[in-house]
Amino acid sequence: MHRIVVAIDFSDCSLNAFLHALSISQNSRSEMLLVWVSKAAGQTDKFGEVTKDESKKVEKEFEQLIEKYQPELTGSKITYKIRTGKVYTEIAEEARTSKAFMVVCGTHGASGFEKFWIGSNANRIVSACTCPVITIRGGISISRPLKKIVLSIDSTQETRQKASFTAMLAKSHDAEVDILKLYSTKTKAVRQNVDLYASQVERFFIQEGVKYITTSEETENVPETIIRYGKKIDANLISIMTEQESSASTLWLGPYAQQIVNQSPIPVLSVHSKDVYTGLGF
Repeated sequence: MHRIVVAIDFSDCSLNAFLHALSISQNSRSEMLLVWVSKAAGQTDKFGEVTKDESKKVEKEFEQLIEKYQPELTGSKITYKIRTGKVYTEIAEEARTSKAFMVVCGTHGASGFEKFWIGSNANRIVSACTCPVITIRGGISISRPLKKIVLSIDSTQETRQKASFTAMLAKSHDAEVDILKLYSTKTKAVRQNVDLYASQVERFFIQEGVKYITTSEETENVPETIIRYGKKIDANLISIMTEQESSASTLWLGPYAQQIVNQSPIPVLSVHSKDVYTGLGF
């Protein structure tokens, strides 16, 4: 059975992300693993473990949450785990060890225990995880379940790779995918690549039985155009590639992906270019 890891700190932001994950779990028949991370510095005992008082407080919050929402998830379970360390590292490691097919997290939030979504944690979670990640901004009210998904196509070869995972979500929710062709130049060869990649995604969607429409936009600002289009069609998910940039000391998203994750009022699905899913031979 599929498993979704949800990063949670019991803030309104992370609870909103939890509810979106619950909707996805209901439609994809996936288990949910809720993960709370305690930072080691200043919040653990000398052995580097979560203190007993803190642990009991977190466990109580989890038990109340599960008691309330487990009845809505028939056929699969909601469980939880407490980890200690850097938020993005622990979330990514749990996703890997539990073989999660997706991570869901809020991009901002303040818990009753600590503030740990401040700064670049959401971006680092996206970068550190090898599986796709859905990020949802705090204070955003988006309808559930998924009905409209924006999938942008540009002139890069990797742009097509997000189509397979997007198709899986679309099929499980009976959602429509809006293929958005982005023309950022008048150069004919580049525009032809965009058209070619879009047509390949269209054929794949036909093969998979995914409902879709195709449109195009001229753009000088890719993130702005994608977000504006998503708002125009009342989308409840935007699918992008991460453009990940990494070094030995840090993990960052590329500039386009970072802007979309940080600014989009619509939940964002980020897929790494190395994540090539079965059924899409690009």
